[in-house]
Amino acid sequence: MKKLLLGAAFAVLSAGAAIADPLEGNWRTAADDNGNSGLITVEPCGAALCGTLVKAFDASGAEIATENVGRQLIWDTTANGDGTYSGKVYSPDRDKTYNSKLVLSGNSLSVSGCVLGICREGGVWTRN
Repeated sequence: MKKLLLGAAFAVLSAGAAIADPLEGNWRTAADDNGNSGLITVEPCGAALCGTLVKAFDASGAEIATENVGRQLIWDTTANGDGTYSGKVYSPDRDKTYNSKLVLSGNSLSVSGCVLGICREGGVWTRN
């Protein structure tokens, strides 16, 4: 009976690890228009992925206080296949929400988005 329970527990833990999306984890953003960057934690939220700003940094890399810490900066993000994702991304430096395109390649994430036909490159984020 113990072997059966241990086997079942291992199967459940293995299945949970197998379904984690490659985008999940901590990402350091590229510098924004003000030279600031952030640390975003991406995790499941419903059927999609969301990213919350957990720390912010100035141009020198020193941690700074901002009202955006704790705010969801990406949401409604879903995989399209081949390492691409789409959803919404909020840019605090421009106070705008963009329809996002994210391209995952190893530990790099290229971020871009458009709003009302105006597109912006959000740079490359790195897994942290």
